[in-house]
Amino acid sequence: MSEQVGIVWNPSKVEGERLREACERALAEVFELPQDRPECVWFETTEEDPGQGAAAAALDAGCSLVIAAGGDGTVRAVAEQLGGSGSPAADLGVVPLGTGNLLARNLGIPLGNPRAAFVRAFTGTGAPLDLGEVRVTRAAAGTDSAEAAGVSGADVEPERHGFVVMVGFGIDAQMIVETDDELKAKTGWLAYVESLGRAATGAEVVELSLQLDDAPPVVESAHTVLVANCGSIQGGFTLLPDAAPDDGELDLLVLRADHAAAWLDTMKNMVWDNGLVRLIRGGSAASSASTAHLRARNVRVELPQALAFEVDGDDVGEVSSFEVRILPAALRVR
Repeated sequence: MSEQVGIVWNPSKVEGERLREACERALAEVFELPQDRPECVWFETTEEDPGQGAAAAALDAGCSLVIAAGGDGTVRAVAEQLGGSGSPAADLGVVPLGTGNLLARNLGIPLGNPRAAFVRAFTGTGAPLDLGEVRVTRAAAGTDSAEAAGVSGADVEPERHGFVVMVGFGIDAQMIVETDDELKAKTGWLAYVESLGRAATGAEVVELSLQLDDAPPVVESAHTVLVANCGSIQGGFTLLPDAAPDDGELDLLVLRADHAAAWLDTMKNMVWDNGLVRLIRGGSAASSASTAHLRARNVRVELPQALAFEVDGDDVGEVSSFEVRILPAALRVR
């Protein structure tokens, strides 16, 4: 019996006919005989279900490979469903159709070529991929309106999200908030560059509580904290050079720059110390006065005020605290 493949696709990213044509071309390229081809079952995402429900339906249908065809949100939703238990429920395939396509960039999955991405999913061997899990406490937990209603932060149930690339607050999250949707539709990931200047200008250093694994919490001053499973972002720029998607650890980037000289130090650290020098000499990521590179399996952050937060490139609103843990090898990706 041939393999059954579930394709979870986002209709806002591509026409269904075009995607099916790319899939058929890939099947014809990989399988010489029609009877050897897997049975493909299609599941469409909706605004109410960005992919978790569709992926669950694919699993219920007996699919051993579930392909996420869409942007970062679709990939994240499918990955969350497949690996949320801590062990792979089925292999994950990715056909990147979004703006950032962050996981595809980190794994070398073909961009802008759905047929080639389908071919990789049909022919690849499942490799381990860690799944990150973040629990965020919404800003409402600490607002005056919540307190007036008699609701404390302890009474609010944290909101859970799975992720495969990175989460955090600061410049990255603010850049996503500032990005113009119309410009994004026209220029793709370059729209993020346009909003980066506004995000950097508005970056404000705050004192926060940072706890790594079982160590006691420490007070840290920073305007950006990113917790990552993968290190590269749009444009091929690597923010966290030590991050590996299958090493069972989280990598943190803490940025503290608050004036021109500090920003120069940050750029030196990223482009020189952890770029050219590291390429020649090797070794682990180097920190500096304005930039810290850390590693852990569990991370907890308490913020002094509600700040914008992003999960795999999606703005999820303002949060007052968050906890992150890694689920090693929770996924298999082709």
